[in-house]
Amino acid sequence: MKTMKKIILLYWGMGGNVENAARKVYSMFDREMIDIADVVSFDMNTLGNYKLMIFGSSTIGAENWIDAKADNEWNRFFRKLDKQGSLNFTAAFFGLGDQVLYPDHFVDGLSVFQEEMDKRKIKVIGQWPVEGYKFSDSDGIKNDHFYGLALDLDNEPELTDVRIKAWTKIIKQYL
Repeated sequence: MKTMKKIILLYWGMGGNVENAARKVYSMFDREMIDIADVVSFDMNTLGNYKLMIFGSSTIGAENWIDAKADNEWNRFFRKLDKQGSLNFTAAFFGLGDQVLYPDHFVDGLSVFQEEMDKRKIKVIGQWPVEGYKFSDSDGIKNDHFYGLALDLDNEPELTDVRIKAWTKIIKQYL
C-alpha cells in the first residue's frame, strides 16, 4: 500500500534557476514525505493527499504579473484550485529574483502567491527576514519579512544552499 506524502512542491518555470532551486528545496526533505512536480503536470486529483504545498517561481516584474494573461500557468493552476472545493492545506513559497537588474521588483512574485492564499483563507508559513538583501523595493514583503524564501541565484549563488537549508528547517517545525 502506498503511503500518503505530506508535502507537494510545485514550481514553474522549468529547466532553469527555478527548477534548480526547487530540486534543492526538495532534497532537504525525506523522500517519503515529499513529491515534486511542475505546476503544469501536477494532477489536481491528488491535492487531498497533501497537508503542505510549497510553491516556487521567479519574479517576472510587477507590471507583467498585473498584465498576466489568463493562460499564465499559475493563473490556470489557481483557477483549477478553485474547482477543488474545500481546501485543507498549508502553503509556503520561495521566489527567485535579481536584486541588481530588478531592485524595484525583487521577488514581487511572492506577493502573488500570498494574495492567492489570502483569497482562499489558506494558512501561510515560512516567512523569511529581509535582512542581508540589497534591493530598493518588493511587493513580496510585510513587516520586514518576505512572504517566503527569497533567492537570488544570479548575484548570490553562494547563499542559496545556506538559505534553503535554514528555510526548510523552519518549514519542518510545522510538520
